[in-house]
Amino acid sequence: MKKIKFIVVLFLAFLTACGSVGESSSNTNMAVSASRSETSLADTQSDGVKSSAPTAQISLNQGEETQAAPVVAERRIIRNADLSLETAAPEEAQQKITQIVESRGGFVMESDQSSSDVKAAVRDTVTMTVRVPAEKFTESLDEIRKTGSRVISETVKGQDVTEEFVDIEARLKAKRALEEQFIEIMKRGTTVQDALNVQRELGNVREEIEQIEGRKRFLENQTGFSTLKIRLLTPTAFADNSKGFFYRLGDAFNTGLSGALSFILVLVTALVALLPFLILVVLPIYLLIRYLLKKRGKQKLASEIAREEIKSE
Repeated sequence: MKKIKFIVVLFLAFLTACGSVGESSSNTNMAVSASRSETSLADTQSDGVKSSAPTAQISLNQGEETQAAPVVAERRIIRNADLSLETAAPEEAQQKITQIVESRGGFVMESDQSSSDVKAAVRDTVTMTVRVPAEKFTESLDEIRKTGSRVISETVKGQDVTEEFVDIEARLKAKRALEEQFIEIMKRGTTVQDALNVQRELGNVREEIEQIEGRKRFLENQTGFSTLKIRLLTPTAFADNSKGFFYRLGDAFNTGLSGALSFILVLVTALVALLPFLILVVLPIYLLIRYLLKKRGKQKLASEIAREEIKSE
């Protein structure tokens, strides 16, 4: 009986020892796992610090260093023309030019009709400013020439803005890259002051982007459409505009004389208009004031005479 009890006690002691060994081994494994987790977490954090450190050192001026990739740009040319035509019927030619321009996708910006002689009832001078697509410039110019009997003068100008356009594209790309960097920096901002500084710089960059885009739209509009200034003259109007120096000098003298006569006429008209007012209002007031002054003078004289008589007595 004692032997059996001894065997049971040994068996329980063995089981207890096995349990403690298993628990210690599990605790050891858990400690090892925890130490590995901490090590990996520390490595991760250190890697994160290393990876974020260069990002934190991003300068606000790095966007200016962004280099645009080489771009093969198409030629951008602003083409304008100034044309004077002689025609017997300027108004009819004006209508034909309007049809030519609108049929090619253009439009009339300005139209003015006048006469070279102020006494003439018919307007013999027409001035127009039209815009046509750049690719239809030569074709439209040829058709417009045909509306007149002959060409008095013609000037065609071209301005190459390809280099400026490429420069604008590069600047716009750099500013947009800088804008994106500021947005990323703002997302990682830790303090309110840093966020405000970045926001201020971001506002300046966006203002510059709007200015550059405005210039780009202007160049696109100028290169996309050509401007033609057209002057339609009748033979009589052209002859009047071609007079010599002495004719122009005499015309200037006549103009000055006409102005002087007009001034005198206005002055006489004003005096005639004021005459009733002078007679009915100003003259009675003047006579009344004069009468009162004389009456006052007589009274003063009578009082002085009385004083002298009193003194003599």
